[in-house]
Formats: sequence, structure tokens, C-alpha cells
Amino acid sequence: MTASDPSGQLAEQLLRLTRRLHRAQKRYLDPVGITPAQSRLLRTVAQYEEPPRMADLAQRLEVVPRAVTTLVDALEANGAVRRVPDPTNRRVIRIELTEAGRATLRELREARRAAVEDILAPLSAQQRDTLGSLLTELMRGPGHHL
Repeated sequence: MTASDPSGQLAEQLLRLTRRLHRAQKRYLDPVGITPAQSRLLRTVAQYEEPPRMADLAQRLEVVPRAVTTLVDALEANGAVRRVPDPTNRRVIRIELTEAGRATLRELREARRAAVEDILAPLSAQQRDTLGSLLTELMRGPGHHL
């Protein structure tokens, strides 16, 4: 990788930063006692106004329903979620956050904030604003520019 390959250098930097973020997040998540996949499912359940169905979660997370079942089983064993029957169709099961699940979400938010703070510590407020703007632009992806 040389200075004559700026795209390759950026790609490498982004990959290294992603790995650093994952390591930092894992360091902060481990004490909470939850895996990144369980964390993602818990955050997704919290995004719904009404408790979602398993199929809703599988679709939103872009995983097979069996993967959601495994994650829900683990989170239910931890007391973070519970399965509840749909009030209009008893055959449909919905996934509801418990108070313990909401407390875990608060811990997760703090853990993620601490992990990101570790990574961003060397940057000034202005540099953070610039980085945020650049990341927002990148997340829009191709074809979203006016």
C-alpha cells in the first residue's frame, strides 16, 4: 500500500478502525453479559412501539427466523425479554422487553458510548463534527446525492 493508492489506504484504515471499534465494544459489552448479536436484537425490539413478532425481527435483522429464536431464547433466559401471546391472535407470539431488558439497554448504551469515547478521545469537538458529517454522507451511499 503506497501513497499512490489513496483508496486502498482509506479501505485499510476503515477496516482497522472497524476492528478497533469491535474490540472496544466487546471489552465494554462483556461485563454486561451479552453478545453483540443479543445486543442488536434487544435494541431492535426496543425500536418497536408494540412488541414485534419473531418474523418482524427476522426481517428487520435480515436473518433467518431460527437465528431470532436462538437469540430470544438466550435473552429470555437472562430475563431481558419475554414471549407474550398476541392479543388478537393467540397463535402469534410477540417479544416484549422486560424491565431488566430496559436496564440492560441502558447499560449497553453506556458501554457503547464509553467504547466510542475511547476511540474518539484524540479528536477535538470540531474534528468529531467533521467526522460525523463525513460518516453521514458515506451512509447515504451512492445515488443519494442531489
